Amino acid sequence: MDSHLSRTKRSLLVTWVSFGTTFGTARLITHGIHGGWLPWGNISTGGEHVHHYNFGIAALTGVGLVAVRGDERTVGHPAVAAVYGAGCALIADEFALLLDLKDVYWARQGRVSVDVSLGVLSLLGAYLTAAPFWHEIARTTHRHFTREPTEPSER
Repeated sequence: MDSHLSRTKRSLLVTWVSFGTTFGTARLITHGIHGGWLPWGNISTGGEHVHHYNFGIAALTGVGLVAVRGDERTVGHPAVAAVYGAGCALIADEFALLLDLKDVYWARQGRVSVDVSLGVLSLLGAYLTAAPFWHEIARTTHRHFTREPTEPSER
């Protein structure tokens, strides 16, 4: 994988895979808890349900600290990209709750979270698969608008 992808593309790919895997896993676990077919229940502290977006915020806080520190060995590392993708997925999966400030996960309004998450997956996936095309379009456009006139009639 390293020989064909730049560091940035590798990080984006790992982020995308991590986002999709975490989103699917979170949905599977929440459905299992809600349906009663998993042997455990919700995480609670002091009688209050701890939503999984809190773990996403914690993950993004950790990734932010890595980015601020700027250590060359960790910035752009696949593990950092994986944590970033997972954290984003945990937050996006409860986007409707954060948007309405009501626990609408199982209500019809909760579908917004699924739509946002699938939209992120689709857009990043489309970018990753079509990146060479978009980069060539950008290069060609840049060359077109910045080229010097060569003929006297063009001046």
